[in-house]
Amino acid sequence: MAILNLTHGDRAGGNAAFSIPSLLAVAAALGSFMTGAFLGTLLAIAAIVLGLLGALLAMSPRVRGGMMSLLAIGAGLIGIVAAVFKLFF
Repeated sequence: MAILNLTHGDRAGGNAAFSIPSLLAVAAALGSFMTGAFLGTLLAIAAIVLGLLGALLAMSPRVRGGMMSLLAIGAGLIGIVAAVFKLFF
């Protein structure tokens, strides 16, 4: 019979894991700087949306990546500005 440990929830290990949306947000933010104006804008918007989702998931004690998600949101905002500069210059 399995007994639920209330201090760790139902997770077997004690280490928290990074969420997939936070990792994808960082990848999209980095990709937004390496592409053209249109694709860079799409990747920057994806980084912001995935960063928000990753930040929400990071509120769980079993998930890491809150700071990484916030950095991805900031990089996504900068990526949108960079895409606008690429469009006009």
